[in-house]
Amino acid sequence: MLLDGIKVLDFSHYIPGPFASLRLADFGAEVVKIEPPSGDLARSEEFDYVFQANNANKKSILLNLKDQHDLEMVEKLIRKADILIEGFRPGVMKRLGLAYDDVKKINEKIIYCSITGYGQQGELAALGSHDINYVSLSGVLAQLKDRTGRPIHPSITLADMIGSMAAVEQILAALYARERTGKGMYIDISLLDGLLAMMNNHFIIEHYSGYPKGVEQLAGTIVSYCIYETKDGRFVSLAALERKFWEHFCIASQKREWLHFHQSPANENNPIFVDICQWFKSKTLAEWIEFGRKVDCCLTPVLEVHEAKEWFSKEHNRKMVDIHNGGIHIATRYDPQIFHKRAQAPKLDEHRQEIIEKWTNA
Repeated sequence: MLLDGIKVLDFSHYIPGPFASLRLADFGAEVVKIEPPSGDLARSEEFDYVFQANNANKKSILLNLKDQHDLEMVEKLIRKADILIEGFRPGVMKRLGLAYDDVKKINEKIIYCSITGYGQQGELAALGSHDINYVSLSGVLAQLKDRTGRPIHPSITLADMIGSMAAVEQILAALYARERTGKGMYIDISLLDGLLAMMNNHFIIEHYSGYPKGVEQLAGTIVSYCIYETKDGRFVSLAALERKFWEHFCIASQKREWLHFHQSPANENNPIFVDICQWFKSKTLAEWIEFGRKVDCCLTPVLEVHEAKEWFSKEHNRKMVDIHNGGIHIATRYDPQIFHKRAQAPKLDEHRQEIIEKWTNA
């Protein structure tokens, strides 16, 4: 395993920090959750599935950070840790005596990663916030509007997940730097920053052209790169951006008259677009799935969650989902062996004795 022997202390709750440490655990790191007496805030009836999804392959120890004896135990664990992840508001770890400046006195090689909504500095840093706030501020939500111009509420926490990946990216870079320098590092992750970085193309294009939707050809403006409704009220995505794919689509559809309209506008004033819409409505989703498998034209179904789950639980589809004995695991990366290495999310304080013996003994 790539991170075999690397020890991680994770003080975080809910999604951003736990998803980051899950990714490290799947690389082989030993991840220990430091949990308060009430446990990770996701240990509740309302969020239990979220807890299970983001805390596989980890160990748990209950430590009250407001108790002096437990703080002394935390310090012993810090001495052996390579990485520390925390997701409290700015200033909380400092009040507990566990800020980076405090921790590096105990272990100067530690890589300390703070994950917050807005980072450690700036006028927004002290404000409470959640994923929808970061999506709103970043300009991402403005890209997701219905035909009336109203933003569509996303049902996936984009900032949490992308921010977690950014955290792992920087942690791995810091590990590599430590190999060369022998020094630890402080990493300040803002969930908003991850989305702002993702808006790279949009910001640059808007700056120079005024166009706010990124790459215009990728924004649903042309017939060859668009979402279409099927006969049974489902949807498919056509991404025949390159001419060869468009030609494959038109010829297989026996619509050679469309060949010259590759970049034709996707609006209802365009008779070619209207014809293509009618063509897609002449077949069911299942028929278009079969068409897309036979014809190399970048045509895929818009799958519902249960369908995507089933598709990618199959070995021939590059398996990323494992459904076994009524349970389910989702891989953080493709690895044919990953599910054989997965353990269920821990019970609160399940590994206390093991952690104390392994981490605090000389």
